[in-house]
Amino acid sequence: MGVTRRIVFPALRIVIWAVIAVALLQLAFGGGTTPTGDPDAGPEEPSAVFEEPQVEVTTATITNQVTLAATIVADGAVTARANLDGTINYFEVDEGAVVTEGDRLLVIRQETPRDPVESTDDEGNVTVTPRSPEVTTTVVRAPASGVVRFSVLEDQAVSIGDAVATVTPGTFSVLGSLTPEQQYRLISAPAEGQVEVPGGPAPFTCTGLTTGVAASADGAPDQQPDGGAQAPTDGSTVQARCSVPAEVTVFPGLTASLVITSGEAADALVLPVTAVQGLFETGVVWVVGPDGEPEERPVTLGLTDGELVQIVDGVAAGDLVLEFVPGAEIEPIDPYAMDPAVG
Repeated sequence: MGVTRRIVFPALRIVIWAVIAVALLQLAFGGGTTPTGDPDAGPEEPSAVFEEPQVEVTTATITNQVTLAATIVADGAVTARANLDGTINYFEVDEGAVVTEGDRLLVIRQETPRDPVESTDDEGNVTVTPRSPEVTTTVVRAPASGVVRFSVLEDQAVSIGDAVATVTPGTFSVLGSLTPEQQYRLISAPAEGQVEVPGGPAPFTCTGLTTGVAASADGAPDQQPDGGAQAPTDGSTVQARCSVPAEVTVFPGLTASLVITSGEAADALVLPVTAVQGLFETGVVWVVGPDGEPEERPVTLGLTDGELVQIVDGVAAGDLVLEFVPGAEIEPIDPYAMDPAVG
């Protein structure tokens, strides 16, 4: 046993290292054989084939649903304005009264001077008789329901358009900002949304949904007549706004989640948004032909859920297209983010 350990094992170790050294020399100086088995053919040139990822046009049910981070806000006071040049004649309700939209608030009186009447008697004497002014009155009505506060006094002179009162509705709205991509998705916004207030009441439906630029001074959001999103021209924020039902208890400043569902399509042809250049109305995809070469093709687009987009026309189910638009930047994958145990 001592001889084996001292002589045999060291000799075997030397032989093994010699074989490894010879193999390394053959690899380094081209002494190996090619995959064809011909030792004279020379070493194989390193090569790699890179193929662009492809995705198949499939069918799915797609829902255009936008979720916004929102805030509960108190509805601003609505201004009542003078509709006649004149003076405040009298008030029809007291300061702080609760009124309903359309109720009478005050009366404005206007006096317009009239020319005197001249008469001549039989002897030619002229008599000038003054006439009382022509009196016109008009009623200013409540522009909304709520608590009224007057900003004028009795007998005060006012002009058309002057603020004479405000009505604070005491109601609340849900307000959330829209990104440009969300504005496109809500071109045809519905009339309501679903609201959830963390730590508050059960999820509820808000009504009177509008989208447009941030609220103006009188508390009313600027919007298109059909309620669709209106792009701001002054760099202001585009917002979605809807009314909280009167029976739901909320407070100003609470955070909320506003979900707006604007359309659903069943069994629609869909592709990942990464495969389409453009996401509203029209787009371009790159269809892989029989020869494996991609061909640029225009498509008509429908709904999108942010991950998939509906293809209304331009491709058929089963067509292969490039998964990523050529030249588009692809966000690198974080390998650590895929393993929740890491980090």
